[in-house]
Order: sequence, then structure tokens, then C-alpha cells
Amino acid sequence: MAHSKTSGKKSGKTHSKKKAHSKKASLKNKQSRFQIVSEAANAYGERSFDNYAQIRSVAEQIQAGLCAYMGDKNKCVFLVPPQGPFIEKNYGSAAFSVSGKGFLPLEPISFGLGVRVSETGDFLRIVLQCRKEGDRIDVQVEHNQTYELSLPVKQAALNMVLEGLYLHVLRWFTDRVERYDFGNYGTTDIGFDILRIDQ
Repeated sequence: MAHSKTSGKKSGKTHSKKKAHSKKASLKNKQSRFQIVSEAANAYGERSFDNYAQIRSVAEQIQAGLCAYMGDKNKCVFLVPPQGPFIEKNYGSAAFSVSGKGFLPLEPISFGLGVRVSETGDFLRIVLQCRKEGDRIDVQVEHNQTYELSLPVKQAALNMVLEGLYLHVLRWFTDRVERYDFGNYGTTDIGFDILRIDQ
């Protein structure tokens, strides 16, 4: 008898669920195809904005953090576009690869860091690409090293990125000096991007 009662309850619950599902389906069917597409587009827009906002926040933390990490009394790191000419300033939203695209795309986002490397106004641009993966952001440096940053970003994790960027800049120069000194500098550099900015 107990088995019979349990079976009856399950049957009642299943019927209620089917009825609720049927009601939702009925409401859905009353929507026009345009409304259905519009809802999907709105969901896309919300997520693309979240993607941009999270990545921009990380980018600004990296820019400000690296500036302090380099230990120069003057500002020496700027958010700049990932390609094209730039001057000594933070470009805000224009520093990101999605800038100028009317409908904000839901995709990995690149940005540039203009790092001052001399007292005479020479800047090296580093291009970083960020991809949001659940509760973390993967930061890839020049198609090379990738760092995983859990959200919200912890200082210890950020320091690992800053140390990696510092070494990336340092090795950009020391590797080429070493190649020259040992007679092996005749290779073609891809992504050579160093610029002198007049003060």
C-alpha cells in the first residue's frame, strides 16, 4: 500500500510539472519570432558587456600595477591600442580591440600596454589578449605565456603577471643583445613595435 501511495504522489507531481511546462511553452508560443530573437540578442548584449567590463577592469589593474612595479618615479605604463600609432597617454575604451564596433561583440579582447623603456621617451608596446572563462580571466602575452586570474583578482596572482611582463620587456632587449654579441641576430623579428615619443 505504501508503494502505491508513493506512486500516486509521483504521478501527481509529474502531472503538475507537465502542466507548468505546457503553460510556459504556451506563453513562449504567443511571442513573435522577432521577440524571441530580441530576447536572445539582449542576453548576448548583457554577456558581451560583462565580458568587456571584467576584462577592462583587469587591464586597468595590470596597467596601474605594472607602473608601480617598474619603480619609476614618473608614469611609465599606459593603456594603448593593440596596433597603430600611439602617444604617451591612457586611451580608455579606445585601447581595446572591440573599440569602434557598434554592437559590442562577445569575444576575447586584446589591448596594448605602452611601456616606457628609456629616459629619452622610447616605448615598447606589449599586446595582451584576455578571455573570460567562467570565474577566471586568461591573460595571454604576445601569443606566448598565459596567466590565469581568478575573479576577483588577488594581489599575489596579479604580482605574478607583473613579474612576467617585467621579464618579457627585459628579455626583449637582453635576448637581442646576446644574439648580436654571439653573431646570431640575423633573424626576422615579428611584432617589432618600439616607438620614440617626443616629450
